[in-house]
Amino acid sequence: MGLFRAGGVVYKPVEELDLGPNSNELYVEANIKAPRMGGFLAKIVAWILESRIFGTLVLYMLKRMNRVHTFISNATLEEPPMFVPLHPFVDLHEQEVMEIHCDASASEKVQQAVDCLPLTLENSLDTSKPGCFRRWTIMDYSRAYKSGEITPLKVAELFIDAVRESSSSPLPVCFFINYDPEDILRQAAESTLRYERGAPISALDGVPIAVKDEIDCSPYPTTGGTKWLHKVRPCTGDACCIARLRSCGAILVGKTNMHELGATPSGTNPHYGAPRNPYDPSRISGGSSSGSAAIVSAGLCPAALGVDGGGSVRMPASLSGVVGFKPTFGRIPHSGVIPLNWTVGMVGILAGTLEDAFIVYAAISGALPSEETTTLPPKVHFPLLNSTNPISNIKLARYGAWFNDCNEEVRLCCSNALQLLCEHYHWKAVEVTIPEIEVMRLAHYVTIGSECSSSLSSYLENLDRSELGWDTRIAVDIYSAFDSNEYIKAQKLRYRHMQIHNKIFTKAEVIVTPTTGMTAYPITKDALTTGELDYINGATIIRYQIAGNFLGLPAVTVPVGYDKAGLPIGLQFIGKPWSEPTLMHIALAMQALCITNYRKPKVFYDILDKK
Repeated sequence: MGLFRAGGVVYKPVEELDLGPNSNELYVEANIKAPRMGGFLAKIVAWILESRIFGTLVLYMLKRMNRVHTFISNATLEEPPMFVPLHPFVDLHEQEVMEIHCDASASEKVQQAVDCLPLTLENSLDTSKPGCFRRWTIMDYSRAYKSGEITPLKVAELFIDAVRESSSSPLPVCFFINYDPEDILRQAAESTLRYERGAPISALDGVPIAVKDEIDCSPYPTTGGTKWLHKVRPCTGDACCIARLRSCGAILVGKTNMHELGATPSGTNPHYGAPRNPYDPSRISGGSSSGSAAIVSAGLCPAALGVDGGGSVRMPASLSGVVGFKPTFGRIPHSGVIPLNWTVGMVGILAGTLEDAFIVYAAISGALPSEETTTLPPKVHFPLLNSTNPISNIKLARYGAWFNDCNEEVRLCCSNALQLLCEHYHWKAVEVTIPEIEVMRLAHYVTIGSECSSSLSSYLENLDRSELGWDTRIAVDIYSAFDSNEYIKAQKLRYRHMQIHNKIFTKAEVIVTPTTGMTAYPITKDALTTGELDYINGATIIRYQIAGNFLGLPAVTVPVGYDKAGLPIGLQFIGKPWSEPTLMHIALAMQALCITNYRKPKVFYDILDKK
């Protein structure tokens, strides 16, 4: 392919980059050269890519046209490769936190989290006012159970009825790939007995929690959204995060739908249906943790687990109007999660409120003893969300060209939310420049694609391709086109961008961005049968997600408003490594300013109200 060889960028040293607001570093917009592929076109493209002669040429040209060759393959840079985004623990001396003993059990940590919670929503929000809406929280369930207003068994029965109802509607929401009413009722009956004896395990006892079908959870197979993966990779027990939730008494209600192998941000699955957006069932809920986002948004669960390899928790959370929280890489054990992308993927939490995300985080965080190294293990601090001394002097880094690279309604909503936040708490937005954002997106794509291809290679060799959705067939072929040189260059860029972000974090506590560049787009008819690859919309949705995954940084999205069509918009905060407490303080502050304007989804199941 020497005839078509593209020139490569020569990257100057990080020390020479100007990260100030008046920098000459240019903001490079995404320039996607690929059509939307669904229906018959998806089939044609898959057949071409699977042709030995034409496929190799087309893949080469796709990488060239989409600047992979320019920014990565043929680039020159001096940085060493960084293969895993592990961060040495540094005590950040965060405001208003308490240290948690490393040997505390999951249930003990849940209680400590509950002790950190602020005034309950039931006292701070008057839901009797017209238009005022909130979802039931974990503490609502806990209080209702303790008072005897309702039992976990009754909640389980109402839950099962609601799922059946959702499946029979004209536009079925398709929350689940697998759920077992008998197992749900068994767990609920055991929880009910504990409450009757006055001995609930924790605030999570009897609370319904859903699990993305990328995480092992007995008695279900783990499909990864496929029709075949569970046959060659059987689930032999609970993932670590699931075992911890189970030890707290949570009712694990099933495996939620997801995009096949987490291939795109749409979340639509041709095998198991489209997890539709509760705010508009004709639109996507976002992926790849689409079912988890939809089930929380629709009120069936106060929280659900997802896996975030490229914004796959935060994007659907934002598009579906809920909170999405992704901790620092390594904060939650990855044991028992399909290893599709082992250096960028991370278990995350989708929840109706920041408080609920915090409670679930408390239950599942903390390294396994077998994962401890000779380095200093990271301390766990919880935010004192009930403190009478709010955190102060917070600086939020904003890169204007990047922040504004979204549709107008998203830009205005997020700008207004940021201004309100800073004015109300006397915080400051600091203008910065974060160079090479598009380069980082491409380097992440090379990384996640290469790791997914490597992880699945032994399975795909003997797999009948007809068992894959057409969109996933295309994605897998593109993933396999990256070579070792490109993977190494991408890891060099990972190290480079770690240094850039470390410099940004000397100027501010967090980086603030819109969560997605657009609101949820319509589900097309062909996507329901073949799936779809829409790289243009996909790049717009994923635009602000990459640092959280590629660099292993913690990040959280909070709902801050709606577009003219009533579709949710989220604002994202990206933090320093191990700064989860500060992120939660800031996210709760943002939530407190917006919560009175939250709107009820068109698809919503008010389970506790039926008691």
